[in-house]
Amino acid sequence: MAALGALVKKAWSVRRFVVLLCAPLALVPILLSLPPKEGRCLYVILLMALYWCTEALPLAVTALLPIVLFPFLGILPSNKVCPQYFLDTNFLFLSGLIMASAIEEWNLHRRIALRVLMLVGVQPARLILGMMLTTSFLSMWLSNTASTAMMLPIANAILKSLFGEKDTSKDMNRENEESQASLQQNKLYTVPTEMQFLASTEDKDLAEEKELSSDALSDLKKEEEYKTNIWKGFLISIPYAASIGGTATLTGTAPNLILLGQLKSYFPECDVVNFGSWFMFAFPLMLIFLLMGWLWISILYGGINLRGWKTKKSNIRVDAEARAKEVIKEDYQKLGPTKFAEQAIFFFFCMFAIMLFSRDPKFIPGWASLFAPGFISDAVTGITIVIILFFFPSQKPSLRWWFDLKAPNTETQPLLTWRKAQETVPWNIILLLGGGFAMAKGCEESGLSVWIGGRLHPLEGVPPPVAVILITVVIALFTEFASNTATIIIFLPVLAELAIRLKVNPLYLMIPGTIGCSYAFMLPVSTPPNSIAFSSGHLMVKDMARTGLLMNLMGVLLLSLAMNTWAKSIFQLGTFPAWANIHAENATSLVTAVENVTLSALNKI
Repeated sequence: MAALGALVKKAWSVRRFVVLLCAPLALVPILLSLPPKEGRCLYVILLMALYWCTEALPLAVTALLPIVLFPFLGILPSNKVCPQYFLDTNFLFLSGLIMASAIEEWNLHRRIALRVLMLVGVQPARLILGMMLTTSFLSMWLSNTASTAMMLPIANAILKSLFGEKDTSKDMNRENEESQASLQQNKLYTVPTEMQFLASTEDKDLAEEKELSSDALSDLKKEEEYKTNIWKGFLISIPYAASIGGTATLTGTAPNLILLGQLKSYFPECDVVNFGSWFMFAFPLMLIFLLMGWLWISILYGGINLRGWKTKKSNIRVDAEARAKEVIKEDYQKLGPTKFAEQAIFFFFCMFAIMLFSRDPKFIPGWASLFAPGFISDAVTGITIVIILFFFPSQKPSLRWWFDLKAPNTETQPLLTWRKAQETVPWNIILLLGGGFAMAKGCEESGLSVWIGGRLHPLEGVPPPVAVILITVVIALFTEFASNTATIIIFLPVLAELAIRLKVNPLYLMIPGTIGCSYAFMLPVSTPPNSIAFSSGHLMVKDMARTGLLMNLMGVLLLSLAMNTWAKSIFQLGTFPAWANIHAENATSLVTAVENVTLSALNKI
């Protein structure tokens, strides 16, 4: 038995290497059963999907496979594959990453976060709302992971000030053992469990008493449960808010930009999706979902007590809230007065958002109409602003310096140095985006997308509103176990062809699929923010599953509501657009060509 266990452990340790070697062999039948070019393209896509889901190779390395496999298999020449890794969509995303790097360099995000928490108050429900609002706002511009990693230490500091610290009570040993076992199973580092942080100094005095009445013990137990739930509510709200906030802007998360890039590949004439139109659609959806999520988390974890909302708070809770308020105020004061660099970054950040929004808002002429049509894109706008960051001074310029001969002749540091950008910008995401665009180009050029569309006849009778719900549910479930970026890269070509078959605007299906990728709330492995919160040691899998299930359902229903209301006027979803009709005509001609080639091959046989 021991030998069998050792063998299983060895096999598990080389699982990635096994997948790396076996997956190409297992997919060989696809090459033999499909038309030649379509089969080779599907072979590459499924191989990349397997590598992405199992992480047999790093995600970014898997994204580079089209550069090698497409030319060797005769799908696309190298001069068509390589440019897909640096489309203007990639540079729009890069500009957002560089702006986020500058914000983090001067701690502007921390100042904004603490200021918001000072304004919302220190009652648990209000603090959870403040955490969610701040995290979602930061996630619109920073990465979801960076926003979560910044907000969790702030939450921990506030919770410790609210509840103090003491040793774990014996009554909670069973829950602690379950939490520790869950952490070890997921290979996450352990920290002291929640109850080691959840007791005030007044509770210590109570613990020292040898005899307590049954009523006192009951009250103490309720107080401990309340503190445990509040702690969990705080921690679980932050990654959820990060995932929701990232959907509000095109640069907020990678799937949004993959949608934009694939639209330009499949439907070059489509110009209705840009930073401004996306913001008008996604920002109200984000706010509604954030409010609903806050109510659910607050009710579930005791931040809002529906039965006892008129009950007077105990002196213990009043004192704890006063301490939390002091902690937030003290952390804010440690930042010192606002520096010139922070003011400059805030100015350029506002310019970044305003210029992207006003370039071509659709409902009125944007400033891009002053230039030649088609020359100015969102990428041009974003890169223009971030280039300024590399030479704009981080200290306030002074005319006196020119006339003071004794003043030090030191070079002024810019707001952002290239070394800092190299260290903080996640360049692997750029390659991941490029891999998705290369895959989409391969599907288009090989005719695979048309072949897939021809196999979607059974779905032609599905009503479009039902299709939206089904698509969102399927993708939201799939992305619980796979990377958001990999998921949307795989599904978007299928959704585009399905829309053509249903004779609906492709955006009607592609937008829900894109946003649905970010609605992964049920498992720690679903997203990096979920993993960060779970690794704190205060959450269990059942906490995330219980909370995330209703969050997923709310997300699906709210997204369906948005697509059938205000999104219709923003993206003209009520009609089958001319740019999609051109694609459909091309697809029909390709289908005819494929059928002719197949028939001629059969005749020869």
